Formats: sequence, C-alpha cells, structure tokens
Amino acid sequence: MSVETEIDLLMNAYQGRVPGASVLVLKDGKPLVRRGYGFADLEAGVEVTPATNYRLASVTKQFTAAAILLLSEDGKLDLDDRLRHWLPSLPDATEAITICHLLTHSSGLIDYEDVMAADQQTQLHDQDVLHLLEGENRLYFAPGTSYRYSNSAYAMLALIVEKASGASFPDFLKQRIFEPLGMHNTLAYVAKGPSIAHRAYGYSEVDGAWQRTDQSNTSAVLGDGGIYASIDDLARWDAALYDDRLLSDASRQLAFQPHVEVIGESYQASYGYGWRITGETLWHSGETIGFRNVIVRWPGRHLTVVVLSNRNDPEPYHLALEIARHFP
Repeated sequence: MSVETEIDLLMNAYQGRVPGASVLVLKDGKPLVRRGYGFADLEAGVEVTPATNYRLASVTKQFTAAAILLLSEDGKLDLDDRLRHWLPSLPDATEAITICHLLTHSSGLIDYEDVMAADQQTQLHDQDVLHLLEGENRLYFAPGTSYRYSNSAYAMLALIVEKASGASFPDFLKQRIFEPLGMHNTLAYVAKGPSIAHRAYGYSEVDGAWQRTDQSNTSAVLGDGGIYASIDDLARWDAALYDDRLLSDASRQLAFQPHVEVIGESYQASYGYGWRITGETLWHSGETIGFRNVIVRWPGRHLTVVVLSNRNDPEPYHLALEIARHFP
C-alpha cells in the first residue's frame, strides 16, 4: 500500500460531502503530501483544496509572538517591559506582569471568557478584552509563578503590537510577516475588512447533521486566534522558521526554548513563545467553534505536519502524529 493511500485511509472521516481538512507534510522543505478532503462550504458545494483558508484559532499565537519578537529586534519594545507600560489602564494587580509573562502564559491574567457577559451578543475585539480586564483587579497567581493558558494574554500582546508599531495588528502582520514571506492569502480577519479568499466555513455536528457554526462572540479577538491561512501559506511560514529571513537566530531560539512547564493538560509539554515543546517537536493546536487545527514540527528531522479542518471535532494532534509515522 502506498503512503498516499495510507494517508487517505487516515483521513477517511473527512472525505465525502462533509466538512473537510487540508493536510500538508513537508520533508526537507518539499511537500510530500499536499491534499484537500471534503468541503470548505457545504451549502455552496465548494470542495477543499490546498489553497483553502481556515481560521487558525490558537495556531495564530505563534504569529503574534513573532510580531512581538520583530518589534523587540527593532528596538521598539523590550521583552521585560511591564504590561502596564504599554497598557496603563490595567489595574494595580497587573503591575508585575511583563511581556515575557504574556508570551509564556505565566502572567496569571484573568481569562476574558470567564468574565464576559453570559448573554454577550456582539463580537468582542482585543480592545474589548482590555476593557473587561480593566475591571478585574486580581490575578489567578503571581506573575511568573505558574502556568495557565491565557487567551487574554495574547489579546494584550496584539494591542502592544499596535502601540509599539503605530500600525493596526492586521496591517503589521501583513507588512512584516505575510507579504515578506509570500503568504499573500493569509490575513488577520476583520469584519468589513479584506475578504478571505478560498474561505472554509466552520461546522459542528448536531444530531447527526452538519450545521454551520462559523463565528462566535469571541471570534473577532485577533491576538489569540484571528488569522486565516492555508497549508500552502503555512509551508512558507515553516520554511522561514529554519533561517533568518524573518526572525534572527536569537529570536528563534527564544521562541523555541522551554520557558515554563505546561500544567493542567492531558499532554506533557513546555511552552516557548507561541509554541508548545514536547520531546523533539514544536507544535501548537487551534480550537474554536467550527475549526480544529494543528501544526507539528520536528526541526531536527526537517519534518512538518499540518492538519487544518473546518469542523468542531475531533482535535487533530494525534492524527498529525500518526501521519508523521509514515515519514521516518
């Protein structure tokens, strides 16, 4: 049985008239697998292709971290800067939080989803997250003493990017990351802004039928999860992580080194800057209503597996590991 056939068998659940997935396997910079399965838009009958753009959800965090590192290289900010230096409206409890704490989920910031209104109808934006946190003069723990995954932290990082650069977060990403790398169809999506080419819409299975569940009231927060991209553009991103075409060697070492131990999860990992570190892998998953994604990199083997899907379940991390086993 060929490797292609074995991968197709692994992806069986994504085939047919169902929400689909894109799969990329890169080895030594070359795409050994570059496939689309199922449908990007069930209602319009649009099939998935390698150019299909998915909402990355938390896979976005590695781009937010890269933006911060670029500004650090520019001398526009320091990773040890206090959060309140950039966002002084935050309460006294946040005084000791640094940018590094935000990057590594060790800030103790309150999760905005825990304090947003239960009946929130309109979509929140990063600025709205700031306003929610302005009313929370407390933390989960003293900064730097523990780990708790924090979407709030990455929303604050997006606001810091804007303050330090003078550009909007989507524009900074486009000008400094996406365009230089040739990621021409990748963007941080803003309603009424540029449209998403080749867009995948998210779905959830409800009572045995697929229902479109593409956006939630938190889907417009950009720093923690607002980027749309395809496997083709993520191949360009992956290539840039091996050399200094985007980030300096020193910045990449900071991003990829273990800063804190991940606790409270079903997997073992440390956390870098926007990356989880498990054994020889650098990886991150992304989960939001209607989308489940993962990128797993084995830098020492020059191997990367990306699985992007426009459905609420299942989480594809273990699927990506299974795919990788076919490429020793």
